[in-house]
Amino acid sequence: MSKRDYYEILEVSKTVTEVELKKAYRKKALKYHPDKNPGDKEAEEKFKEAAEAYEVLSDPQKRARYDQFGHAGVGGAAGGGFGGGMNMEDIFSHFGDIFGSAFGGGGFGGFSSRPQQVQGSNLRIRLSLTLKEIITGVEKTVKVKRFKLASGATSKTCPSCHGTGQTRRVMNTPFGQMQTQTVCGACGGTGRVADHIPPGANNQGLIKVEEEVSIKIPAGVREGIQLQVRGKGNDAPFGGIPGDLIVVIEEIEDENLKREGDNLHYELYISVPEAILGTRKEIPTVTGKVKITVEAGTQSGKILRLKGKGLPQVHGYEHGDLFIHVNVWTPDPGKLTKEQKEFFESMVGNEHFSPKPTKNDKTFFERIKDIFS
Repeated sequence: MSKRDYYEILEVSKTVTEVELKKAYRKKALKYHPDKNPGDKEAEEKFKEAAEAYEVLSDPQKRARYDQFGHAGVGGAAGGGFGGGMNMEDIFSHFGDIFGSAFGGGGFGGFSSRPQQVQGSNLRIRLSLTLKEIITGVEKTVKVKRFKLASGATSKTCPSCHGTGQTRRVMNTPFGQMQTQTVCGACGGTGRVADHIPPGANNQGLIKVEEEVSIKIPAGVREGIQLQVRGKGNDAPFGGIPGDLIVVIEEIEDENLKREGDNLHYELYISVPEAILGTRKEIPTVTGKVKITVEAGTQSGKILRLKGKGLPQVHGYEHGDLFIHVNVWTPDPGKLTKEQKEFFESMVGNEHFSPKPTKNDKTFFERIKDIFS
């Protein structure tokens, strides 16, 4: 049986434009779509015929060869790129977007006529970091157990849904035929099922392996923040999209520095003589130790601020501050010598040792307010 002229099939002239050609094919595709004509073999053949014609005429090079040599110029008796071996899966894969919107997203009645793109499941791990690693950023290598597609695992078109990923059911009702469409239970909507499963793999062709994954941690991350490493979760069955690795950050509490957002706090204890006379103290920071001056006459509760000595902002350029809380340590009177105790007893009532707060001696709440001003 001779093949029909492609222009005749789509009912267009040889001078048809690209836009007009697409419109004509869409009209035919809608008319003979399998979802609209369930069980109608003639409609299915015309649907394939229209797709074959469009596949050739929408390609400038194939169209030129067809205009010059006819069917022989584009594959002879086999026709175009699909030809006699054309199947529904190929058609939906290549041209589903042309008529998909008319069917509510790819199929009649709001269902897709193409298999779903399956994604592998995500994996989640916790990663503990020190304050030093957080302030500088770090690259960590972790071992992750994940499912990967086993070497040698192959798949084939699902015989239940013929690669569409959907199963259809037509019911007769008083209002006419009603059609429902659901995800294929045999393939889970992928359109593919296992063909060969290597030893050790599960029924989806996946095998569990342990891999080393490199993770770049930006500076300034904080407790509970989640980082995403794409493609390092579990593989999807038979060539789908791999899942991701979700990394949840945990902070290892520092023995000296306490974190509050991007700011750090340090408790400094000095003696009564040091508070009276002043002193120099060495303070730990996340990048090393620094020396500070505690002025003579410093009161307990005074807060010193080292600007920029805190943590960097994530994806920012600013740094938090380091706040030093000065605490004057009162000695245990039971451990004082007789001479020391007699000295302090002699100072009771002395005008130089009597509390005389001034406006410069701020209250606790005023000092807290200064921290955030």
